[in-house]
Amino acid sequence: MSDMITLSKDDYKRIVAYARKELPNEACGLIAGKKDGSDKSIEKVYFLTNTDHSPEHFSMDPKEQLAAVKDMRANGLTPLGNWHSHPETPSRPSDEDKRLAYDSSASYLILSLMDPDTPALNSFHIEGDTASKEELIIL
Repeated sequence: MSDMITLSKDDYKRIVAYARKELPNEACGLIAGKKDGSDKSIEKVYFLTNTDHSPEHFSMDPKEQLAAVKDMRANGLTPLGNWHSHPETPSRPSDEDKRLAYDSSASYLILSLMDPDTPALNSFHIEGDTASKEELIIL
């Protein structure tokens, strides 16, 4: 049985809008919400600065990360993982994404803007070199 993760349509649109605004660079952020067994529901999306300002990789601003984690705690939310955009490549983890995926319990959402008219968002579970797709449902 594959893990399932849900995201509201509004949050999906906000991720796409933010990623487009950050072009040509990758955009990034954190996701938080509730966990029920292997199912996750994203209640809040955080939009962070990519301090690399690069179209090929990202580093999240540490101060913003800390503020987001404090906000999650204050709102009783569980950190669920992170998201970032691929401006020109498909919605799947790159070798670098896999290398930087330290938390195997996290969900890694990747938004591809390769086709400007049809952004593609997928969620992945990454352990070592293996990335498996999670079922992402946009409500």
